[in-house]
Amino acid sequence: MEKSRPLWDNPLQFVFACISYAVGLGNVWRFPYLCQMYGGGGFLIPYLIMLIVEGMPLLYLELAVGQRMRQGSIGAWKIISPYLCGVGVASVVVSFFLSMYYNVINAWAFWYLFHSFQDPLPWATCPVNSNRTGYEEECEKTSSTQYFWYRETLNISPSLEVSGSIQWEQALCLILAWLVVYLCILRGTESTGKLEQLSNPKTWISAATQIFFSLGLGFGSLIAFASYNEPSNNCERHAIIVSLINSTTSIFASIVTFSIYGFKATFNYESCINKVILILMNAFDLEEGSLTADNLNDMKEYLMATYPQEYAQLSPQLKNCSLEAELDTAVQGTGLAFIVYSEAIKNMEVPQLYSVLYFVMLLMLGIGSMLGNTAAILTPLTDSKVIAARFPKEVISGAVCFINCVIGLTFTMEAGNYWFDIFNDYAATLSLLFIVLVETIAVCYIYGIRRFEKDLHSMIGHKPNWYWKIMWAFASPLLIISLFIFYITDYILTGTLQYQAWDATQGQLVTKDYPSYALAVIGLLVAASTTCIPLGALVTFIRKRLKRERVSTVA
Repeated sequence: MEKSRPLWDNPLQFVFACISYAVGLGNVWRFPYLCQMYGGGGFLIPYLIMLIVEGMPLLYLELAVGQRMRQGSIGAWKIISPYLCGVGVASVVVSFFLSMYYNVINAWAFWYLFHSFQDPLPWATCPVNSNRTGYEEECEKTSSTQYFWYRETLNISPSLEVSGSIQWEQALCLILAWLVVYLCILRGTESTGKLEQLSNPKTWISAATQIFFSLGLGFGSLIAFASYNEPSNNCERHAIIVSLINSTTSIFASIVTFSIYGFKATFNYESCINKVILILMNAFDLEEGSLTADNLNDMKEYLMATYPQEYAQLSPQLKNCSLEAELDTAVQGTGLAFIVYSEAIKNMEVPQLYSVLYFVMLLMLGIGSMLGNTAAILTPLTDSKVIAARFPKEVISGAVCFINCVIGLTFTMEAGNYWFDIFNDYAATLSLLFIVLVETIAVCYIYGIRRFEKDLHSMIGHKPNWYWKIMWAFASPLLIISLFIFYITDYILTGTLQYQAWDATQGQLVTKDYPSYALAVIGLLVAASTTCIPLGALVTFIRKRLKRERVSTVA
């Protein structure tokens, strides 16, 4: 069924919609987080390779498929082949999983925004303890910004096994976030450094999924957007523009993030040095200026040799200060963007103003991304004659938002951040790789690359050049298959999956093994979407077989 009219008034409106969806929290929040996990600047090498080999070619392919077929993800792949109906269903399932947890980031942004009107900002200093004799012990062991994130915002439990209760402040922020998304839907879419990590297969998997994640590949959102285009829209040019703007934004956001990150690590390192100097000067009655950062190690060795008993008593208080250790452990986990930027904001003049501006910006990016995610779910549903005939779009949209919001309350529990990590790491990782692999093979070898060339020629006035064809037909699918092999091999070699849990006694994250039920959930998340593709083909085959048997029986 072809769309009765294009939704987009002009091509620029479509480009801005794609950019507002692609350039979202994935750039400001997820990309710096992955950079920090996989070696900083070294992560850019696999990221840029994936952009050239996977990102731009597959973005072009999805935009062209949506524009040509004029359907959402389910309808578009069904037109290419009835046996591919499961590809669209798999995309909807992944988008549904993404929507379950992704709006929690907007809830966090609302939480920080509401606290931005206080003077001083609540994350600027550590709170005093109940006895009012000093600061909270947990905060003293970490930092005021990390304490606000892990204790005040998440009230995080010590492990996944300790579920805890729903944090109602976070739950209300999540409900507000979904309400904003629903209201925007009602208005309509038209208004919206370490190089050794290169040998780690997870680095390449993360680079590929970050490209898919930030550009929206495999979710069905781009196919839904492009299905409302004019048939003559130049989707090739728009694929290049959106890809480059998206990646440039990611890299720029990381530069800003890690500049602040380096400042924080240096500040913590210097504070550690000064604290050690103060302890030694007071304990050994040293002259002012005799002990500096430059001669600290030499003086420690001298004092250890000269006063062994006194130094041994002091040693538990003398922290081993290391700039490299601060860079590795100062900020970790999914809250990196919140912690790092709030650290910078608290040191600015008029911090409340900059805090409001930053978290409003974060909300705008987050809402834009959520509109794309929900469009990937709603477009196939509203394209369905059975559903659209019985329910108006407002009811369908409301039902999708309500279901996601109720399930999303899981992520507002004390162990909710651990479940958030599970969904973020596994709900749209291998699934996306598999979906995009099938999409590429379907267009090149089922629909036919030459037939696809003719479609593009009729739409944009020329056939795709050798770069696009080589990427679609050979490079992209082979690279994805290689990543699958590397990932499975790495999993077999490393054994059980692990996660980062917050240890309040140490004031830092510690590594723990996932319990068996969490591993089962991870398996279900991956299987729920990927099995849609073979099941869809099987159901289609059975239906066709039964139809042939009925026809032969009647004859």
